[in-house]
Amino acid sequence: MFLFLLNYNIIHKRMIAAHDFYENEYAQFWITNGILFFEYKPNIILSLEVAQNVVADRIHFQNEKAFPVLCDVRGIIDTDKSGRDYLAQSGSVLTTAVALIVNQKVTQTISNFYLRISKPTVPTQLFTNQDDALVYLKQFI
Repeated sequence: MFLFLLNYNIIHKRMIAAHDFYENEYAQFWITNGILFFEYKPNIILSLEVAQNVVADRIHFQNEKAFPVLCDVRGIIDTDKSGRDYLAQSGSVLTTAVALIVNQKVTQTISNFYLRISKPTVPTQLFTNQDDALVYLKQFI
């Protein structure tokens, strides 16, 4: 009986916490102080399927409320055109602004290419420092 109650409490706490944090096989996201934090997992290839999954899960997680988004793209190692195009068209749904966190030369090159070619529909900037990105996003809360 004790093991059952322990398992129930663990499951119940996870169900409550699921409102504040979400994770799929490509990324994890959470909301803190009015900003949605979005972090890609390591070694992600941003294909159309990946882009569609992360956008759909993010929109569902946001429960129809728009947020400024701090998006850590350092886990992305490559992209394809269909994934980039999808993000440019649908990736900004329910976002008021996006700060992309980059630190590797490859990621920065991919992100700069995305900004120049895809032209996101909301204000979007690149940062190598999370604190600077948060200062930028706070004006959109």
